[in-house]
Amino acid sequence: MKKNFFTILMLGFLITSCNNDDEVVSSTPELKLNLEGLEDLGSDFKYEGWIIVNDNPISTGVFTVDANGTLSQTSFIVNQTDLANATKFVLTIEPTVDPSPAPSDTKYLVGDFSGNSASISAGIVGDFSESTGKYLLATPTNNNMNPEAGVWFMDISGANPVAGLSLPTLDEGWKYEGWVVSNDVVLSTGKFTSPEGSDEAAPYSGTMMAPPFPGEDFLMNAPEGLTFPGNLSGATLVISVEPHPDNSPMPFALKPLSHTVASPAVTGTNFDMMRSLSSFPSGTVTR
Repeated sequence: MKKNFFTILMLGFLITSCNNDDEVVSSTPELKLNLEGLEDLGSDFKYEGWIIVNDNPISTGVFTVDANGTLSQTSFIVNQTDLANATKFVLTIEPTVDPSPAPSDTKYLVGDFSGNSASISAGIVGDFSESTGKYLLATPTNNNMNPEAGVWFMDISGANPVAGLSLPTLDEGWKYEGWVVSNDVVLSTGKFTSPEGSDEAAPYSGTMMAPPFPGEDFLMNAPEGLTFPGNLSGATLVISVEPHPDNSPMPFALKPLSHTVASPAVTGTNFDMMRSLSSFPSGTVTR
């Protein structure tokens, strides 16, 4: 009887131990990010992930990215039921001091879950696969006296000038911006929402009327260390997509169009820009 009692007691202990072990090794629901191409947003903004469950956004947490592109956090604890029922992942850019619990208008990356993973890309910002661009070098704001010092994104091949950029319409959280990059100096040609009209600023242009298209003449108010009128020979021209609001004086990671100006510069005629989508951020999310 004593032997049977001890045998039963040991069996009960083993069963209890196995059950406790099962509880210990039970998995914790996690969302894991494997993203490339994100950039440092500075101290004023952060990234925030969201899963979409029954058309409702649920935050998965915030993180930052350092100058090397390394995420401050790649794994996030998420409610198991919500994670299992999520159909989509969205990455947004949010203010560091965020007054709203809802996603901002600056929706950056998106992907649909297929099984336990989602391949995400910048497709939510816009479809740039058919984007095109034309530009010419001229300085209309000083009667073209220094044509190699200005760039205008317009097409002059027809009877009347028309917009030189064909780009998708952006949501409120984004704007386009033109750039000139020369000898490690980066200058903005101005932000704009539509290539069919003027951009938002003309800090360097002359005093005469400018064409109703994005562009800039680099004639006046040269930044420290530069001499104007400029010369765009060999410069790289870029059209970027910028988060709005934007706290950085440099181009954002989304650069759908670019082109290198000939050296010496050829003025008064159109040149085609090139699509450069391979550098767009992308990655996977797993649950």
